[in-house]
Amino acid sequence: MLFMAVAVTTAFGQTKILADSAYVNNDFAKAAELYESILNNEGESADIYYNLGNSYYKMDNIAKAILNYERALLLNPADNDIQFNLELAQSKTIDKVVPMSEFFFVTWTKSLTNIMSERGWAQTGIITFIIALVALAVYFFNKRIVLKKIGFISAIAFLFFCILANIFASTQKADLQNHSNAIIMAPSITVKSTPNDNGTELFILHEGRKVIIKDNTMKEWKEIQLEDGNAGWVPAQAIEII
Repeated sequence: MLFMAVAVTTAFGQTKILADSAYVNNDFAKAAELYESILNNEGESADIYYNLGNSYYKMDNIAKAILNYERALLLNPADNDIQFNLELAQSKTIDKVVPMSEFFFVTWTKSLTNIMSERGWAQTGIITFIIALVALAVYFFNKRIVLKKIGFISAIAFLFFCILANIFASTQKADLQNHSNAIIMAPSITVKSTPNDNGTELFILHEGRKVIIKDNTMKEWKEIQLEDGNAGWVPAQAIEII
């Protein structure tokens, strides 16, 4: 078993070296192929999605670049490089949508949640819980009043941070599992009022536009919504879930 694990790890390393080398040598199609192979065989990785996004960006495939940057950002929301390249790719899309305004508290909470990944918040929750237990031990087993007060206040504070960390970790995990966002992959698509070709034409979207999936129950059609609240139906093959 150990030999097999080492062999798999070695194969992964060699494939990544080949992919990185192809990228450096401007063979972006080959690099993208190899990065895709790593994701298919080894599982998801923010770094690989980021490199894959860069490869597609260099090939002027903006839709696939945005798709992979978004996937990388889901796994590592605190990475500034991913965020910068995503915004750079989005600036090259045709559709410019003004999002609906939201309360400051909601925006602030989202920003705070994205400071770390789901794993990072989970680890923070464990660490703060252990510190809270130590602080409680100081409170219960120390006879000095000052230390008992410090222990009690510290226990409450770290228990509060532990709860917050677990809430943020759960939020991040839900974002990873929900798959409620998608990217328009077709060069252009007409959004319909009903899930069929005879529906009224509402508006047109172009490749690279991020949308929210409102209704995912049908196989051939998906109801989508934009950040500004506009909604409609598009063929399922025109989008790809992040």
